[in-house]
Amino acid sequence: MKAHYKKHILEFKTPSGTSRGILKTKEAWFIIIQTNTNFGIGECGMLRGLSIDDRPDFEQKLQWVCANIQLGEQHLYNALTEFPSIQMGLEIAFKSLAASDPFQIYPSAFTKGEAGISINGLIWMGDKAFMSKQITSKLNEGFGCIKMKIGAIDFDTELSLLKNIRKEFSASEIEIRVDANGAFNPQNALEKLKQLSDLDLHSIEQPIAVKQWDQMAYLCEKSPLDIALDEELIGVFSEKNKEKLLQHINPQYIILKPSFIGGFKGSDSWIALSQANDVRWWVTSALESNVGLNAISQYTFTKNSTLPQGLGTGSLYTNNIASGLQITKGSLFYNPSKKWNFSL
Repeated sequence: MKAHYKKHILEFKTPSGTSRGILKTKEAWFIIIQTNTNFGIGECGMLRGLSIDDRPDFEQKLQWVCANIQLGEQHLYNALTEFPSIQMGLEIAFKSLAASDPFQIYPSAFTKGEAGISINGLIWMGDKAFMSKQITSKLNEGFGCIKMKIGAIDFDTELSLLKNIRKEFSASEIEIRVDANGAFNPQNALEKLKQLSDLDLHSIEQPIAVKQWDQMAYLCEKSPLDIALDEELIGVFSEKNKEKLLQHINPQYIILKPSFIGGFKGSDSWIALSQANDVRWWVTSALESNVGLNAISQYTFTKNSTLPQGLGTGSLYTNNIASGLQITKGSLFYNPSKKWNFSL
Protein backbone atom coordinates (compact mmCIF):
# COMPACT_ATOMS: atom_id res chain seq x y z
CA MET A 1 0.00 0.00 0.00
CA LYS A 2 1.30 3.43 -0.91
CA ALA A 3 -0.13 6.93 -0.91
CA HIS A 4 0.43 10.33 -2.46
CA TYR A 5 -1.40 13.65 -2.46
CA LYS A 6 -2.26 16.18 -5.11
CA LYS A 7 -3.51 19.74 -5.14
CA HIS A 8 -6.22 21.16 -7.40
CA ILE A 9 -7.23 24.84 -7.54
CA LEU A 10 -11.00 25.20 -7.89
CA GLU A 11 -12.16 28.38 -9.63
CA PHE A 12 -15.48 30.01 -8.73
CA LYS A 13 -17.85 30.70 -11.62
CA THR A 14 -18.72 33.97 -9.89
CA PRO A 15 -16.58 35.53 -7.13
CA SER A 16 -18.50 34.65 -3.98
CA GLY A 17 -18.88 37.07 -1.09
CA THR A 18 -18.77 36.25 2.61
CA SER A 19 -18.37 38.48 5.66
CA ARG A 20 -14.66 37.55 5.48
CA GLY A 21 -14.19 38.77 1.92
CA ILE A 22 -14.55 37.66 -1.70
CA LEU A 23 -13.64 34.11 -2.72
CA LYS A 24 -12.31 33.58 -6.25
CA THR A 25 -10.48 30.27 -5.85
CA LYS A 26 -10.42 27.37 -3.40
CA GLU A 27 -7.63 24.83 -2.85
CA ALA A 28 -8.59 21.17 -2.95
CA TRP A 29 -6.14 18.63 -1.50
CA PHE A 30 -6.58 14.93 -2.25
CA ILE A 31 -5.07 11.85 -0.59
CA ILE A 32 -4.83 8.88 -2.97
CA ILE A 33 -4.10 5.42 -1.54
CA GLN A 34 -3.15 2.65 -3.96
CA THR A 35 -2.61 -1.08 -3.71
CA ASN A 36 -1.85 -3.61 -6.44
CA THR A 37 -5.55 -4.10 -7.09
CA ASN A 38 -7.47 -0.92 -6.21
CA PHE A 39 -7.33 2.67 -5.04
CA GLY A 40 -9.05 5.10 -2.69
CA ILE A 41 -9.49 8.88 -2.89
CA GLY A 42 -10.21 11.32 -0.07
CA GLU A 43 -10.39 15.10 0.06
CA CYS A 44 -8.90 17.28 2.79
CA GLY A 45 -11.29 20.24 2.83
CA MET A 46 -9.04 22.87 4.38
CA LEU A 47 -10.37 26.41 3.86
CA ARG A 48 -7.91 29.30 4.07
CA GLY A 49 -8.67 31.80 6.80
CA LEU A 50 -11.20 29.59 8.56
CA SER A 51 -9.94 26.02 9.09
CA ILE A 52 -8.01 25.42 12.29
CA ASP A 53 -5.41 23.57 10.20
CA ASP A 54 -4.72 26.51 7.89
CA ARG A 55 -1.09 26.40 9.04
CA PRO A 56 2.34 26.72 7.39
CA ASP A 57 3.01 23.03 8.06
CA PHE A 58 -0.23 21.76 6.44
CA GLU A 59 1.43 20.36 3.32
CA GLN A 60 4.30 18.97 5.37
CA LYS A 61 1.76 17.06 7.48
CA LEU A 62 0.15 15.68 4.30
CA GLN A 63 3.57 14.46 3.17
CA TRP A 64 4.08 12.75 6.54
CA VAL A 65 0.69 11.01 6.29
CA CYS A 66 1.43 9.67 2.81
CA ALA A 67 4.91 8.52 3.82
CA ASN A 68 3.47 6.67 6.83
CA ILE A 69 0.27 5.30 5.31
CA GLN A 70 1.27 1.79 6.42
CA LEU A 71 0.54 2.82 10.02
CA GLY A 72 -3.16 2.50 9.16
CA GLU A 73 -6.20 4.72 9.46
CA GLN A 74 -6.76 4.68 13.22
CA HIS A 75 -3.13 5.34 14.19
CA LEU A 76 -2.84 8.20 11.69
CA TYR A 77 -6.23 9.67 12.61
CA ASN A 78 -5.27 9.79 16.29
CA ALA A 79 -2.04 11.62 15.40
CA LEU A 80 -3.91 14.30 13.42
CA THR A 81 -6.09 15.93 16.09
CA GLU A 82 -4.93 19.42 15.11
CA PHE A 83 -5.50 18.70 11.41
CA PRO A 84 -9.23 17.86 11.16
CA SER A 85 -9.39 18.29 7.39
CA ILE A 86 -6.59 15.73 6.93
CA GLN A 87 -8.43 13.41 9.32
CA MET A 88 -11.41 13.82 7.00
CA GLY A 89 -9.43 13.11 3.83
CA LEU A 90 -7.85 10.07 5.44
CA GLU A 91 -11.21 8.65 6.53
CA ILE A 92 -12.69 9.07 3.05
CA ALA A 93 -9.61 7.60 1.34
CA PHE A 94 -9.62 4.44 3.47
CA LYS A 95 -13.39 3.98 3.05
CA SER A 96 -12.95 4.55 -0.68
CA LEU A 97 -10.14 1.96 -0.79
CA ALA A 98 -12.32 -0.63 0.96
CA ALA A 99 -15.38 -0.03 -1.24
CA SER A 100 -16.26 -1.96 -4.38
CA ASP A 101 -16.74 1.43 -6.07
CA PRO A 102 -14.24 4.06 -4.81
CA PHE A 103 -16.88 6.79 -5.09
CA GLN A 104 -19.60 4.92 -3.20
CA ILE A 105 -18.38 4.69 0.38
CA TYR A 106 -21.78 4.52 2.12
CA PRO A 107 -24.00 2.36 -0.15
CA SER A 108 -27.67 3.32 0.24
CA ALA A 109 -30.80 4.30 -1.65
CA PHE A 110 -28.99 7.60 -2.24
CA THR A 111 -26.02 6.03 -4.06
CA LYS A 112 -28.43 3.85 -6.06
CA GLY A 113 -30.13 7.02 -7.32
CA GLU A 114 -33.40 6.06 -5.66
CA ALA A 115 -33.62 8.85 -3.04
CA GLY A 116 -32.40 12.42 -2.66
CA ILE A 117 -31.37 14.75 0.16
CA SER A 118 -33.33 17.96 0.72
CA ILE A 119 -30.87 20.88 0.67
CA ASN A 120 -30.93 24.64 1.07
CA GLY A 121 -30.20 26.96 -1.85
CA LEU A 122 -27.24 29.20 -1.02
CA ILE A 123 -27.48 32.98 -1.57
CA TRP A 124 -24.07 34.68 -1.61
CA MET A 125 -23.39 38.20 -0.36
CA GLY A 126 -23.25 41.05 -2.82
CA ASP A 127 -25.18 44.17 -3.75
CA LYS A 128 -28.98 44.17 -3.65
CA ALA A 129 -29.42 43.42 -7.37
CA PHE A 130 -26.99 40.48 -7.26
CA MET A 131 -28.63 38.95 -4.19
CA SER A 132 -32.14 39.47 -5.57
CA LYS A 133 -31.14 37.71 -8.80
CA GLN A 134 -29.82 34.71 -6.85
CA ILE A 135 -32.97 34.51 -4.73
CA THR A 136 -35.22 34.53 -7.80
CA SER A 137 -33.08 31.84 -9.44
CA LYS A 138 -33.22 29.52 -6.40
CA LEU A 139 -36.97 29.91 -6.07
CA ASN A 140 -37.43 29.17 -9.78
CA GLU A 141 -35.28 26.06 -9.36
CA GLY A 142 -37.76 24.70 -6.84
CA PHE A 143 -35.90 25.11 -3.55
CA GLY A 144 -38.13 25.01 -0.49
CA CYS A 145 -35.35 26.32 1.75
CA ILE A 146 -32.82 29.07 1.06
CA LYS A 147 -29.84 30.21 3.10
CA MET A 148 -28.82 33.83 2.77
CA LYS A 149 -25.46 35.12 3.92
CA ILE A 150 -25.80 38.46 5.70
CA GLY A 151 -23.51 40.86 7.52
CA ALA A 152 -21.42 42.27 4.67
CA ILE A 153 -23.73 44.98 3.30
CA ASP A 154 -26.02 47.40 5.10
CA PHE A 155 -28.33 45.56 7.53
CA ASP A 156 -31.37 47.59 6.44
CA THR A 157 -30.76 46.54 2.83
CA GLU A 158 -30.56 42.90 3.91
CA LEU A 159 -33.76 43.29 5.90
CA SER A 160 -35.44 44.80 2.84
CA LEU A 161 -34.39 41.83 0.69
CA LEU A 162 -35.82 39.40 3.25
CA LYS A 163 -39.05 41.40 3.53
CA ASN A 164 -39.48 41.27 -0.23
CA ILE A 165 -39.22 37.47 -0.14
CA ARG A 166 -41.77 37.26 2.66
CA LYS A 167 -44.21 39.48 0.76
CA GLU A 168 -44.29 36.85 -1.97
CA PHE A 169 -43.73 33.64 -0.03
CA SER A 170 -44.94 32.65 3.42
CA ALA A 171 -42.84 30.63 5.88
CA SER A 172 -44.82 27.51 4.90
CA GLU A 173 -43.81 28.04 1.26
CA ILE A 174 -40.14 29.02 1.70
CA GLU A 175 -37.96 28.30 4.71
CA ILE A 176 -35.30 31.00 5.12
CA ARG A 177 -32.07 30.57 7.04
CA VAL A 178 -29.56 33.37 7.44
CA ASP A 179 -25.84 33.13 8.19
CA ALA A 180 -24.10 36.12 9.76
CA ASN A 181 -20.64 34.43 9.97
CA GLY A 182 -20.08 36.25 13.27
CA ALA A 183 -20.64 39.71 11.79
CA PHE A 184 -22.93 41.17 14.49
CA ASN A 185 -21.73 43.16 17.49
CA PRO A 186 -22.72 41.58 20.84
CA GLN A 187 -24.09 44.99 21.92
CA ASN A 188 -26.64 45.26 19.11
CA ALA A 189 -27.08 41.62 18.10
CA LEU A 190 -30.25 40.99 20.11
CA GLU A 191 -32.05 43.95 18.51
CA LYS A 192 -31.09 42.68 15.05
CA LEU A 193 -32.27 39.18 15.94
CA LYS A 194 -35.63 40.61 17.02
CA GLN A 195 -36.00 42.42 13.69
CA LEU A 196 -35.10 39.28 11.77
CA SER A 197 -37.52 37.14 13.80
CA ASP A 198 -40.43 39.31 12.56
CA LEU A 199 -39.85 37.77 9.12
CA ASP A 200 -40.58 34.17 10.18
CA LEU A 201 -37.04 32.94 9.57
CA HIS A 202 -35.97 29.42 10.48
CA SER A 203 -32.68 30.29 12.20
CA ILE A 204 -29.50 32.35 12.12
CA GLU A 205 -26.01 30.88 12.04
CA GLN A 206 -23.26 32.35 14.21
CA PRO A 207 -24.68 35.87 14.87
CA ILE A 208 -21.56 37.00 16.77
CA ALA A 209 -17.89 36.06 16.56
CA VAL A 210 -16.56 32.92 18.24
CA LYS A 211 -15.19 32.50 21.75
CA GLN A 212 -17.74 34.79 23.39
CA TRP A 213 -19.55 32.00 25.20
CA ASP A 214 -21.31 34.15 27.79
CA GLN A 215 -22.66 36.57 25.19
CA MET A 216 -23.68 33.74 22.86
CA ALA A 217 -25.41 31.92 25.72
CA TYR A 218 -27.33 35.12 26.51
CA LEU A 219 -28.43 35.46 22.88
CA CYS A 220 -29.51 31.81 22.69
CA GLU A 221 -31.61 32.31 25.82
CA LYS A 222 -33.17 35.66 24.85
CA SER A 223 -33.40 35.58 21.06
CA PRO A 224 -36.86 35.03 19.53
CA LEU A 225 -34.98 33.58 16.51
CA ASP A 226 -33.32 30.16 16.83
CA ILE A 227 -29.52 30.26 16.78
CA ALA A 228 -27.19 27.72 15.15
CA LEU A 229 -23.51 27.46 16.05
CA ASP A 230 -21.12 27.00 13.14
CA GLU A 231 -17.60 28.45 13.44
CA GLU A 232 -17.93 28.04 17.23
CA LEU A 233 -17.29 24.31 16.84
CA ILE A 234 -13.95 24.75 15.07
CA GLY A 235 -10.95 23.85 17.23
CA VAL A 236 -12.98 22.21 19.99
CA PHE A 237 -11.38 18.78 20.02
CA SER A 238 -12.09 16.88 23.25
CA GLU A 239 -15.41 15.31 24.25
CA LYS A 240 -15.22 17.20 27.53
CA ASN A 241 -14.87 20.60 25.84
CA LYS A 242 -17.57 19.81 23.27
CA GLU A 243 -20.05 18.99 26.02
CA LYS A 244 -18.95 22.05 28.01
CA LEU A 245 -19.64 24.28 24.99
CA LEU A 246 -23.09 22.81 24.34
CA GLN A 247 -24.13 22.99 27.98
CA HIS A 248 -22.81 26.52 28.49
CA ILE A 249 -24.22 28.11 25.34
CA ASN A 250 -27.27 25.84 24.94
CA PRO A 251 -27.90 26.61 21.25
CA GLN A 252 -30.98 25.46 19.36
CA TYR A 253 -28.86 24.00 16.52
CA ILE A 254 -25.29 23.17 15.58
CA ILE A 255 -23.92 23.05 12.04
CA LEU A 256 -21.60 20.15 11.25
CA LYS A 257 -18.87 20.74 8.68
CA PRO A 258 -16.99 17.42 8.75
CA SER A 259 -13.84 18.91 7.19
CA PHE A 260 -13.58 21.37 10.10
CA ILE A 261 -14.39 19.03 12.99
CA GLY A 262 -12.46 15.81 12.40
CA GLY A 263 -14.36 14.11 9.62
CA PHE A 264 -17.14 11.59 10.18
CA LYS A 265 -15.80 10.40 13.53
CA GLY A 266 -15.79 14.01 14.73
CA SER A 267 -19.29 14.55 13.36
CA ASP A 268 -20.57 11.41 15.07
CA SER A 269 -19.16 12.71 18.35
CA TRP A 270 -20.96 16.06 18.00
CA ILE A 271 -24.22 14.35 16.98
CA ALA A 272 -24.19 12.07 20.03
CA LEU A 273 -23.51 14.99 22.37
CA SER A 274 -26.10 17.24 20.72
CA GLN A 275 -28.78 14.57 21.04
CA ALA A 276 -27.90 14.09 24.71
CA ASN A 277 -28.27 17.86 25.24
CA ASP A 278 -31.46 18.37 23.21
CA VAL A 279 -29.71 20.30 20.43
CA ARG A 280 -30.66 19.72 16.79
CA TRP A 281 -28.15 19.67 13.92
CA TRP A 282 -27.64 19.59 10.18
CA VAL A 283 -24.62 18.98 7.95
CA THR A 284 -23.01 21.53 5.65
CA SER A 285 -20.19 21.16 3.15
CA ALA A 286 -17.23 23.53 3.37
CA LEU A 287 -16.75 24.36 -0.34
CA GLU A 288 -15.09 21.02 -1.08
CA SER A 289 -14.84 19.69 -4.62
CA ASN A 290 -17.32 17.02 -5.67
CA VAL A 291 -15.03 14.36 -4.18
CA GLY A 292 -15.50 15.66 -0.64
CA LEU A 293 -19.09 16.76 -1.22
CA ASN A 294 -19.97 13.28 -2.48
CA ALA A 295 -18.56 11.59 0.63
CA ILE A 296 -20.25 14.07 2.99
CA SER A 297 -23.58 13.66 1.19
CA GLN A 298 -23.43 9.87 1.40
CA TYR A 299 -22.59 10.06 5.12
CA THR A 300 -25.39 12.57 5.74
CA PHE A 301 -28.00 10.41 4.03
CA THR A 302 -27.29 7.56 6.46
CA LYS A 303 -28.19 9.86 9.39
CA ASN A 304 -31.84 10.15 8.32
CA SER A 305 -32.17 13.83 9.21
CA THR A 306 -35.46 15.46 8.24
CA LEU A 307 -33.93 18.95 7.98
CA PRO A 308 -32.67 20.45 4.69
CA GLN A 309 -28.89 20.05 4.59
CA GLY A 310 -26.24 22.51 3.38
CA LEU A 311 -24.93 20.42 0.49
CA GLY A 312 -25.58 22.58 -2.57
CA THR A 313 -22.05 23.79 -3.30
CA GLY A 314 -21.09 21.41 -6.11
CA SER A 315 -22.08 23.76 -8.93
CA LEU A 316 -19.99 26.72 -7.74
CA TYR A 317 -16.87 25.96 -9.78
CA THR A 318 -15.86 26.09 -13.44
CA ASN A 319 -13.43 23.17 -13.04
CA ASN A 320 -14.98 20.86 -10.46
CA ILE A 321 -14.43 17.10 -10.68
CA ALA A 322 -17.20 15.71 -12.90
CA SER A 323 -19.38 13.42 -10.79
CA GLY A 324 -22.76 11.77 -10.39
CA LEU A 325 -24.07 14.52 -8.09
CA GLN A 326 -26.95 16.60 -9.41
CA ILE A 327 -29.57 18.94 -7.96
CA THR A 328 -33.24 18.57 -8.90
CA LYS A 329 -36.01 20.72 -7.40
CA GLY A 330 -34.15 21.55 -4.21
CA SER A 331 -32.79 18.05 -3.55
CA LEU A 332 -29.38 16.50 -4.13
CA PHE A 333 -29.28 13.20 -6.02
CA TYR A 334 -26.54 10.79 -7.05
CA ASN A 335 -26.56 9.27 -10.53
CA PRO A 336 -24.52 6.02 -10.30
CA SER A 337 -24.34 5.70 -14.09
CA LYS A 338 -22.35 8.93 -14.52
CA LYS A 339 -18.60 8.55 -14.80
CA TRP A 340 -16.14 10.39 -12.56
CA ASN A 341 -13.20 12.10 -14.28
CA PHE A 342 -10.70 12.05 -11.42
CA SER A 343 -7.15 11.30 -12.61
CA LEU A 344 -4.77 9.65 -10.19
